[in-house]
Amino acid sequence: MATSPVKDFLVGYLMPEKCYEEIFVNFHVHVPCLKFVLNKIVGLWIILDTFLAQLPQLLKILWRGDAEGLSVTSGLLQLYAFSCPVVFAKANNFPFFAWAERLVTLAQTSAIIFLILYYRSETLKGLLLLSGFGGGMFLLASYAAAAVISVMHTSSWVALIASKAVQAATNYRNSHTGQLSTLSTLLTWTGSLGVAIVSVQETGGSLTSVPHILSACLSFVLLVQVLSYTSSTAVAAKKQD
Repeated sequence: MATSPVKDFLVGYLMPEKCYEEIFVNFHVHVPCLKFVLNKIVGLWIILDTFLAQLPQLLKILWRGDAEGLSVTSGLLQLYAFSCPVVFAKANNFPFFAWAERLVTLAQTSAIIFLILYYRSETLKGLLLLSGFGGGMFLLASYAAAAVISVMHTSSWVALIASKAVQAATNYRNSHTGQLSTLSTLLTWTGSLGVAIVSVQETGGSLTSVPHILSACLSFVLLVQVLSYTSSTAVAAKKQD
């Protein structure tokens, strides 16, 4: 007996067949099934965010030919935060497929930092900075003590939160968001929110969830700034022209 494409998709990607029967056949609001589906959607969105969040920002900089309003310090803190899990995985000999997707985020973040410095006429500084950073992380992954790697892995959330706080402070000081991408900011917020939801569900709202919640809140602040400073950003762009 043929099944509908909708059922094939839902059962194949989002839920077991038992949950499909409970929700769509019996019309029963089955809480465990709904929770399972929510976690599945959030998990898929987090993976999607890993690949796509930085891409709109990179494309916007290239399209505009400008990186006004973007903080190098924020970018470097992001780069450190994204590098720590890679260093941890490499130092502990995790299989490549377990952390390979993070290399995409690292490449995009590195390109953004380089372009910020390039459009400030600091190309050589950008090349030296990224080369030194990459070399340092490689040496740490290869030779650093386990305790150092563990501290780095733990500190990645501090760096990520700090990067968002620095960019938010830069936006506030400039009274505009420059070339900060609305789409990237939205994707980052939804991804951070997804991580926070999963963390709260898994830990029951313990203190270990606080960094994830704080990260989501700061991402929301950035999104609000992008939306509220739209007119100011346009005025700043006209003045440059």
